[in-house]
Amino acid sequence: MLSSLKNVFRVPDLRNKLLFTLLIIALYQLGANIPVPGIDFHQIQTLESQVNGGVFGFLNLFSGGAIARAALFGLGVMPYITSSIIIQLLTTVIPKLEEWRDQGAVGEKKITQTTRYLTIALALMQATGLAFIFHDGGTGLLSSNGRPVDLIPHFTVPRVLFIVLTLTAGTALVMWMGELVTQRGIGQGMSILIFANVVASLPSAGRIILADAGVFKFVVVFVVAVAILVAIVFVEQGQRRIPVVFARRVVGRKMYEGGNSYIPLKVNQAGVIPIIFASSILYFPVLLASIIPWAPFRSFVNNHLVSSTSLFYISIYGVLIVMFTFFYVQVSFDPHQQSEIIRKQGGYIQGVRPGPNTERYLGQILNRITFPGALFLAAVALIPAILLALWHVNNVPFAGTTLLIAVGVGLETLKQIDSQLTMRNYDGFLR
Repeated sequence: MLSSLKNVFRVPDLRNKLLFTLLIIALYQLGANIPVPGIDFHQIQTLESQVNGGVFGFLNLFSGGAIARAALFGLGVMPYITSSIIIQLLTTVIPKLEEWRDQGAVGEKKITQTTRYLTIALALMQATGLAFIFHDGGTGLLSSNGRPVDLIPHFTVPRVLFIVLTLTAGTALVMWMGELVTQRGIGQGMSILIFANVVASLPSAGRIILADAGVFKFVVVFVVAVAILVAIVFVEQGQRRIPVVFARRVVGRKMYEGGNSYIPLKVNQAGVIPIIFASSILYFPVLLASIIPWAPFRSFVNNHLVSSTSLFYISIYGVLIVMFTFFYVQVSFDPHQQSEIIRKQGGYIQGVRPGPNTERYLGQILNRITFPGALFLAAVALIPAILLALWHVNNVPFAGTTLLIAVGVGLETLKQIDSQLTMRNYDGFLR
């Protein structure tokens, strides 16, 4: 491992990419610790944060605790991730987006620009909701000694607009930093920032479990976490390879040799996106409850969506994860499009006729491996939370999700570094 790490620093280009990525992570952490102007800093210091549960706690996890600190990067990467998922889902519904997708690099630029505009719109909406939550405590989301904390005592229109614009500008800056990492650093920018946030929360989570549950329960949680870690690695690497045979063909004056290849279908084809999207959907009622002065609606949100230990929250969260797993997999891997690509390239799946038969075959295989993948995602997200809730440790509700993100992003980043080292005739990490 150490020799492989030396190889990374032997390559000037790879070393510069790694240092640039670390610099961006450091700048992000700086912005995640600077409070927004107009926020009462003394109230933040005395705040006993209750944002570790429910969907608000999920956003706090992804922002590296910036929401609890009312920081410049309080919204984090969530608006960009949500807008990216929405655009990707709408690509199969809106013909214009589908046309852009088929245009290649030019269409990708247009889709990226549309994603940025949607990110700013979502950031404005979420920043407005956060401003109201900072003011009235968000029905118990922010409290000290059991009482709601007012982080904006002078709640005037100019001050609220300034805070909303500052949070939105912070989101735009985070989006730019993530794209810089993708272009000039190592790995996918937004994933790297999320990875840094969730990994930074692991030591404090372990300390909380040890303090609240004791040594024995801490050891049990540690063993369960290691088992989940092994299961995540096993499932993340698992895939169904569908063999494809390509015949020899002539295009113009060139002859292309045939050969055998395969289509890799991962068991966890959707990654962590269904968990993110399910949390984003559950987050909107929390924001609306802070703005809409309707007592029954606020009471419902406070009783069922604020706390991650309620039976309603766990049930809805699990169902949404399974639903969005199937939905996202069907969008990201279209059997009809894949069968057409195979047919146009002169290939076929052994024992299956090209055309509709190939499409049905791919759809059946996809559904068979997506179902256990969806159940696995729901189990990883909910089982640790249920276990900790039974022991009344409610400050670490997203342990499984944290491990899933850390392992998934870590493996993908190591694969990129490994391929870069292999291209330069160095031994990589994954051997």
